[in-house]
Amino acid sequence: MNRNQVLPQVQLSVDPGVLKRVDFCAPQSYKGAGFLSISDLPRLAEEASSVISGDGFHWEVETHFEDSPGSDPRQILELGLKGRIHLICQRCLQDCAVDLDEKRRFVLVNSEAEADDYPLEDEQQEPLVASQQFNLLETIEDEVLLSIPLIPKHPEGFCEPHASVFGDEGGDEASDERENPFNILKNMKKN
Repeated sequence: MNRNQVLPQVQLSVDPGVLKRVDFCAPQSYKGAGFLSISDLPRLAEEASSVISGDGFHWEVETHFEDSPGSDPRQILELGLKGRIHLICQRCLQDCAVDLDEKRRFVLVNSEAEADDYPLEDEQQEPLVASQQFNLLETIEDEVLLSIPLIPKHPEGFCEPHASVFGDEGGDEASDERENPFNILKNMKKN
């Protein structure tokens, strides 16, 4: 590719169906932004505890070519995500809004073998295999799923820990006087 060559920039569609088929093998760069509701992202919809109006993710994508010493320029994909999903708080078991604001950088490679050989210590960017039918929608959904917390919970002091499944018999005093479960073993040893 000629270093001085100006590549055309293609505007990405906001239609989720079109985002499933982006040709990252073409000699052009891409730019686009849009909003995806939770219903546009089926795997994410399974994780959501509820869907409130406005839940979803604003996405922003831009690709460009960067010089790479000793080889052809590499295509870089920059992805920005910002939005909200509701999950179950693991502290109080109530609905909890989780806000995400993520930026990711990927290098587009030609094959799975090239992706496997990509240096693991490069934490700035991850490899993605480019194709003529690249599923950008799936990549966006993957990044949102990877960004949600493993244990979602409200901010400290916002919720109370969930009461025992068997009810709260006696409040805090009963929990302080709980019998040590190993006392049974100690008594068995004496006998």
